Amino acid sequence: MKVISGVQPSGVLHLGNYFGAIRDHIAWQDRAESYFLIADLHALTTQRDAAELRENTRNAAMVYLACGLDPKKAALFRQSDVPEVCELSWMLGAVTPLGLLERAVAFKEARQNNQNCDAGLFNYPLLMAADILMIGADAVPVGRDQLQHVEIAREIAKKFNSVYSPDAPIFCLPEAKLSEVPFVPGISGEKMSKRYNNTIGILDEGEELARKVNAIVTDSKGRNEPKNPDRCTVFALLSLFLTQDETGSLAQRYRSGSIDYTEAKQTLIQRLDTYFQQIRTKYEKLQKSPEFVEQTLADGADRARQRAHVVLAAVRRVAGLRIQ
Repeated sequence: MKVISGVQPSGVLHLGNYFGAIRDHIAWQDRAESYFLIADLHALTTQRDAAELRENTRNAAMVYLACGLDPKKAALFRQSDVPEVCELSWMLGAVTPLGLLERAVAFKEARQNNQNCDAGLFNYPLLMAADILMIGADAVPVGRDQLQHVEIAREIAKKFNSVYSPDAPIFCLPEAKLSEVPFVPGISGEKMSKRYNNTIGILDEGEELARKVNAIVTDSKGRNEPKNPDRCTVFALLSLFLTQDETGSLAQRYRSGSIDYTEAKQTLIQRLDTYFQQIRTKYEKLQKSPEFVEQTLADGADRARQRAHVVLAAVRRVAGLRIQ
C-alpha cells in the first residue's frame, strides 16, 4: 500500500496540524510505503513573502522530523522539488470538467464572500489530485476539511481512465483515511486554524504557551457551578492527552463543579509542556543541523520522483506524448 499526505507551510505548525495530521502520518510510516510533502506550491495561493515561505517550509520539515518521522521509512520532501507534479496537473486538467473544480468549497466560499479568486485557488484541487495520483497512492490520510479534495482526485482519476485507458486503468482510486482526531478546537472554540488566528503552536512554551491557553474562551461559571465538558474547549484539548479513565474522571469533576477553568487551564499548560518537551528538544537539535534537514528533503524528493517518472511514463504513453 502507498500513502501520501502533507501539510501546507503557511505558518507555525499547531496542535491541529499535529493531532489532525502529523501524528497519524508518523504512524503510517510503519504500515505502508509513505510519502509526506511540504506543500509549498499550494502555499503560493496565500503567501507572497519568499523568505517567509522558505523559512516556514524548513520549519515544517524539522517539525516532522522532531515528531518522529524516520527518513529511512518515509519520504519527506518539498512539493516544489518534484516538478513532475506540475506536468501531471496540466495533463489531468486537460480532461477535468470545469464544474468539478467550481464545486470546491474553498473556491465557492471565496467567490461568495467577494474575495479575490485567482487561478491558483481555482486549480488547487487539481494540483492536490496530481500530488496523490503521481505516486499511485492507495490511501490519503486527511482531516475532515480535505475529504472533498480526495473525492475530486478520485473523480479526476476516473475521468482520465475513461478517456485514455478504459480497459487498463492508469490510476487507482485513492481512499481517504480520516485522522483519529478530525477536529481540534482553537482558542476561540472554532477549528484551530491560522486563518482564524486561534492556534497553539507545537513548539510554544513558557509565557507564550501560558498566554495562549489562558486566552481560551470559556463561559463565566465558577468553581462550584456544574459545567458541561462537551461544550468546553479546554476540556476538548485536555482530552487529547488523557486516558479514557482520566477523561471520564475530569468530566465528572466538570459536572459536579469541583473544578474551575483556572485549574483546568493550568492542567492543560502542564500537559502541553510535558507532552511536547521532547519534540522541542529534537527540533532545537535539528536547527543546528541544516545540512541533515536539506539532505532529508532532497532524498525524499528523489524517491518521490522515481515514482512520478513511472506514472508519467504511463500517462504520456496513453496520451500520445513522447515518453522521456
